Order: sequence, then structure tokens, then C-alpha cells
Amino acid sequence: MSQKISLTRYLVEQQRIDGHIPAQLRLLLEVVARACKSISQAVNKGALGSVMGSAESENVQGEIQKKLDIIANEVLIEANEWGGHLAGMASEEMDSIYVVPNRYPQGEYLLLFDPLDGSSNIDINVSIGTIFSVLKMPDDDRGVDEADFLQAGNKQVAAGYCIYGPQTTLVLTVGDGVAMFTLDREQGSFVLIEENVQIPDDTQEFAINMSNMRHWDEPVKRYVDELLAGKDGPRGKNFNMRWIAAMVADVHRILCRGGIFMYPWDKREPEKAGKLRLMYEANPMSWLIEQAGGMATNGHQRILDIQPTKLHERVSVILGSKNEVERVTAYHAEKTAKL
Repeated sequence: MSQKISLTRYLVEQQRIDGHIPAQLRLLLEVVARACKSISQAVNKGALGSVMGSAESENVQGEIQKKLDIIANEVLIEANEWGGHLAGMASEEMDSIYVVPNRYPQGEYLLLFDPLDGSSNIDINVSIGTIFSVLKMPDDDRGVDEADFLQAGNKQVAAGYCIYGPQTTLVLTVGDGVAMFTLDREQGSFVLIEENVQIPDDTQEFAINMSNMRHWDEPVKRYVDELLAGKDGPRGKNFNMRWIAAMVADVHRILCRGGIFMYPWDKREPEKAGKLRLMYEANPMSWLIEQAGGMATNGHQRILDIQPTKLHERVSVILGSKNEVERVTAYHAEKTAKL
């Protein structure tokens, strides 16, 4: 781009010129971006900032927390609680919702986030990120409770993530396509690098944890077996597998060059719908993927149409290049039809 366009200018134009977002949502997204800059600085310091290693505690999911998990969570809360844009927040790292204290003005939005996705990669210096989703408070609501957050993903008014890799990149949608911004550390601001991101319908790359193959349901195994058969198999072409073990990094690769990401239901814990969290991970990522021309399902239905029943609900996730996601989803439908 010949002229550098800052995130602030981009959001102002979304508000003033295109009318896609109101002023309060624009200000909220700027605050989230500033919080991501702070998290990026902590990530970049690593061991020099004494932020590496385990915090010797567990989150509500029963997962061991890293020090950076807790730091990122606190940064997002402290940055967003006082601005008057939010009524409440929910985080993958907190048992219940966080209501904006009475000493601050309450806004009309709800912020949900996974403060640091891919925690297992922290200590080995591999890409990690922050995922966020914005909902609007239900009309005529007189207080903030957990039920207010239980909205389907198609109710989101903004969603995105910030990936902390070789560059710190913010990826955002407000329902008008997907835009990418890279942090210019000299300027101290996010600068637009790409608008109207589009995912190709076809791909030769897939991302899935192959170590779980023996636990997969038949439709997933059928699909991956076809990919592994390569040029001599039914697909007639070779596929490459990519797996970073951080959803934010795998989804970023798909937005940049296409692919399919799968974290499906498996037989290890059959009572759970999946591994990933619907509200903090699947919903924002699915909306980004759809806004870029891709597709996201749980194998049976569009993820954004799922009505949540609890704050930390889990879901099976299959998303990415449209033609591949349609194929896996069709295999699930065929199995269901036979039952």
C-alpha cells in the first residue's frame, strides 16, 4: 500500500463513511487493540520479563495455566473495564462472567476472549495469540448475567484475533469482510496490510492432530484417509499436513493461503461435543472464516447457528476452504442418514 492506513483510521471510516459500526464499538475495538499491544510486549520479552513457565494453577477447564495466560487475562480486563463501552466480559480463563464495576459507567457491549490461545507454545517461542468476540447486550436488559452472553455466533458485532509471531498481526471483522493489520513498533500503531481477505475454495493443506486418529469418528477418518492417499487415491492429488497446535496460528495460515483446520469430536470423551470452546474460539474464528469466503461447521451444522447453553461450552470444529469443509460435512451427513 502506498499510504499507511492505521487501525484507528480504518475504524473511523467503518463508522463514519460506511456506517458499519457505531462510535462506541469503534472505541471498544481500539481499546482491545491497545491491550493486544501490551500482551505482545510481554510475549516478546519472554524470559527477560519473568513471564515464562507455569503459574501452578488451573483454569475452569482444568488446564494448567501459564504465567502469560494470567497476565494476558488481567491486561484485557484492566484495559476494558473503565472505558464505558462494556457491560461485562467473559474469558476462557475465568469461572464466571466479569461484570463492569459500579464505579465505572456501563456500556452496551459484551466482550468475550481467549487471552492467550496456544499456551503450550509459549515456552518454545512458537506463535500464540489472543482471540476476541463482541456481542451486544440484549435489549431492555436490566442487569448483566450469564444468560446475556449465551448468544449464537451469528449475533456477533465484531470478532478477531491478534497473533504474536515474527510480526504482531491483528485480524478483524465487523461484518464487512476481513482486514489485517501489522503492528508498526516504531509508530506504535497497527497498520492496514490487507483488506477483503479471501480464502481459496480449494486447498492442498490440512491441519489436524494426527495422534488422535484412533479416536476419530468414521467420517473424519474417511476424509483424512483420502487426503493421505494422495495422488494415487480418490482425490487424485497430494496434500500436505500442517499443525501448529495453536488454533490462532492455524487459522491465520488458512486466511493467508487457504486450507482446512479440524478439531473434531472424538471417542475419548464422548459426552463432550468437542475440545475447543464455542464462545471464545469457535464463534469468532468461524465468523472470520465465513467473512473471508470460507465455511465453518461442527460436522453437522453451521457453527454460527449453534445456540450456546453454557458459558464454557465446547464444540467440534471444521473450518477453512469451502469445498473441503463441505466434503467433510457431507460425510457426516451420510453417516447420519444410515443410522
